[in-house]
Amino acid sequence: MARTFDPFRDMERLFEARSTQPGMNMDLYRTGDHFIAEIDLPGVDPSSIDIDIDDRTLTIRAERKSTASEDAQWLARERSTGTFARQLSLGPGIDAAKIEADYTDGVLTVTLPVAEESKPRKISVAHSGGQREIKSEVVEDGQEG
Repeated sequence: MARTFDPFRDMERLFEARSTQPGMNMDLYRTGDHFIAEIDLPGVDPSSIDIDIDDRTLTIRAERKSTASEDAQWLARERSTGTFARQLSLGPGIDAAKIEADYTDGVLTVTLPVAEESKPRKISVAHSGGQREIKSEVVEDGQEG
């Protein structure tokens, strides 16, 4: 018997996320028939965001450049700059052809729809023997006969 797709039980295998550098904090959740990945990318030029999929690996790249001049004397430097990358290994339960992305207010939102074949569905049971009536009698001591 085939096991049903349970995204919460299979979350670790479905999305094995790897971040190659700090700076791409991600929330991942399911709502309805979609997984949503929200990735913090404050200060990133939207034109630097690159998302591609190769086989079942989704790769997200973005670049944040420093706005300080080269001769700046740093007193504190806590904001990461450079190119960031994050990879998500997608399981077969994701419809890779329908993935969408939106970048608003420093947050990249990637919507990953569940594939039709992975959605739960009811299977109807046919009965070819015709209808049969089952009779039951109640006897006085309360037992069925």
